[in-house]
Amino acid sequence: MNGLTESNLKSLKKIYAGKVRDLYEIDARRMLMIATDRLSAFDVILAEPIPEKGKILTAISNFWFEQLKDVVPNHLTGDRAEDLVSAEDLPQVEGRAVVAKRLQPVPVEAIVRGYLAGSGWKEYQQSGTVCGIELPAGLQEASKLAQPIFTPSTKAAVGDHDENISFAQMVDKVGRELAEKVRDTAIRLYQTAAEFAAKRGIIIADTKFEFGLDQDGTLVLMDEALTPDSSRFWPADSYREGCNPPSFDKQFVRDWLESTGWNKNPPAPELPDEVAVRTAQKYREALQRLTR
Repeated sequence: MNGLTESNLKSLKKIYAGKVRDLYEIDARRMLMIATDRLSAFDVILAEPIPEKGKILTAISNFWFEQLKDVVPNHLTGDRAEDLVSAEDLPQVEGRAVVAKRLQPVPVEAIVRGYLAGSGWKEYQQSGTVCGIELPAGLQEASKLAQPIFTPSTKAAVGDHDENISFAQMVDKVGRELAEKVRDTAIRLYQTAAEFAAKRGIIIADTKFEFGLDQDGTLVLMDEALTPDSSRFWPADSYREGCNPPSFDKQFVRDWLESTGWNKNPPAPELPDEVAVRTAQKYREALQRLTR
């Protein structure tokens, strides 16, 4: 399966390779961020790429950054990535790279859940809670929650598993003022985006945000925003409470991986071409529905 699994620019110095994105140094205040076609599931990077995934993620993120710019500033500088690399490097950059501010990352993933799904549903079945937050009895899989809940997790190194933490643990980690600001901003972003997506026939069941602080201490949305990598997108016309809805995201890959009996430790099973192609189609449909 064709795709960009690893970038290797000659004109800029690589400073970090994440699960999906590669970062290159531009200067003290800016970096180039390339979205590859790598896919991670259960915090493990799969060997097989999802064709054109990085370009789709970049287009969706840039769309949401524009839609949500009045809620919180984002990491985009406004510079064109294509103007900052050599002609030789352009094929690795076109359509899949942005120029981003260099920020001090908040070391927590800000997860907001509006529906009961995935690991949250599994926990609820066992204990009536999601990430330790008590929920009403009698909810079903895919039930809409009365209010979105904020369930932070650690930001693990590549290859390690993120761990859910309580809000109190987040306060211990980053301080109360910043923890409350991240929580309130994440919930507002989710609610604003969910309202917009509903008009396009998409339910955003849950999502994950990452934030950083700029030189002035301002909270900034970074990395990506409301993509099929970081969110569960359900088609509203086929949503039914009580079952796992079809989705426009990597849940398709997660479900296939779980069906293999894989223990969720590296290496992951080899992804069949048809699963990779179908996943790419789901990502592209999310982009088309949101931006039509």
